[in-house]
Amino acid sequence: MVGDRRVAGAGAVKRRRGAVRVEKKTKSLSSRRWLERQLNDPYVQAAREEGYRSRAAYKLIELDARFGLLRRGAKVVDLGAAPGGWSQIAAQRVKASRPGGGKVVAVDVNPIDALEGVTFLQADALDLATIAPIQAALGQARADLVLSDMAAPATGHAATDHLRVMALCEAALDIGEALLTPGGAFVAKVLKGGTERLLLERLKRAFRTVKHAKPPSSRVDSAETYVVALGYRGTGEAPDAPG
Repeated sequence: MVGDRRVAGAGAVKRRRGAVRVEKKTKSLSSRRWLERQLNDPYVQAAREEGYRSRAAYKLIELDARFGLLRRGAKVVDLGAAPGGWSQIAAQRVKASRPGGGKVVAVDVNPIDALEGVTFLQADALDLATIAPIQAALGQARADLVLSDMAAPATGHAATDHLRVMALCEAALDIGEALLTPGGAFVAKVLKGGTERLLLERLKRAFRTVKHAKPPSSRVDSAETYVVALGYRGTGEAPDAPG
């Protein structure tokens, strides 16, 4: 059962002293700033040291510490999974590679390198036609948890970016409602300002508990946060795929 567990994630990442500067020679200002941020980001460094696919792995670790999302034997679907950081953590925590363990199905239009315990489907994570292959990969069982860390490329226009991310969240929820078992959970990225009213009302009808959370590893200057919906009430009927 999932719940709100306000527990710090194991192995909290410590910030390192001594900022690294990038020489000006051949890089644009934006490229230098991005590279400096990467070089000085303790989560990027920690992910490299611990063998995680991306710094985003720590976001799921922290969300799991608070909400108890991942348990041994759970069936998890990761929408828009590349490069695989969330799938990697999910597979470890549900013991996907062990007898009696869970299953993790990762979906993305881009390929990802193989991960132990993860079934990868190269497909459009937001296409309703992808539901059937996901169900097949789950062995026709329903999912306990559907994840989406997807974000649209930033335009620099806050209102537009917010609407695009909300659209991704809503599309992920369409897939999630078709796949989730009663009592299951849904986690998706949204932007500061929270979830749009109609989408939030939909989530509250479909789940017993809906909360917003910003993991400590989410960059301070980032507008991202996550909607965490627990206790799915629905029937899991798939919407009709377009003909």
